[in-house]
Amino acid sequence: MLKIWSMKKEQQKAENAEGAAGGKKKKVTAAQLRVQKDLSELSLGNTMKTEFPDPDDILSFILYVEPDEGMYKDGKFSFTFNITPSFPHEPPKVQCREKIYHPNIDLEGKVCLNILREDWKPVLNLNAVIVGLQFLFLEPNASDPLNKEAAEDLRANREGFKRNVKISMSGGTVKGETFDDVRRPR
Repeated sequence: MLKIWSMKKEQQKAENAEGAAGGKKKKVTAAQLRVQKDLSELSLGNTMKTEFPDPDDILSFILYVEPDEGMYKDGKFSFTFNITPSFPHEPPKVQCREKIYHPNIDLEGKVCLNILREDWKPVLNLNAVIVGLQFLFLEPNASDPLNKEAAEDLRANREGFKRNVKISMSGGTVKGETFDDVRRPR
């Protein structure tokens, strides 16, 4: 990972080269600097990792979450993070790439996490979002659902919900919906 100062030095080198050539210069934005700082402070542990499909674009990346406890244990889930130039004044856009059975993630992958909506504040960082995602797998929240059927299932019959999570994680069908197989290879 590049450090903030090395990004600044690269920018200055590019500006000097562009200036000599008479071209346009590409500036490092405030959002890029903040994301770089947030990424350098991440503590992902062994259950999460990031991937940057375009190494030159730190505002778009993939987070992989592999819960090692809870109902979603042994699953592998990936989330796209798209960060606008307005970051940190706007939250990152986060979406689950797999179709999963979860009260707080709908069938299109939209994530219901309060800090990604009304509770976002510029003092929050990417680590807060990642911890929030991790917590959704440990303790799904039936009182603030995006997938109302899964939430009702969790409220009405926790053991039945756990069975449905296992079925769905193996690519099975629950309540007429077929889900992606998200089990980690053993």
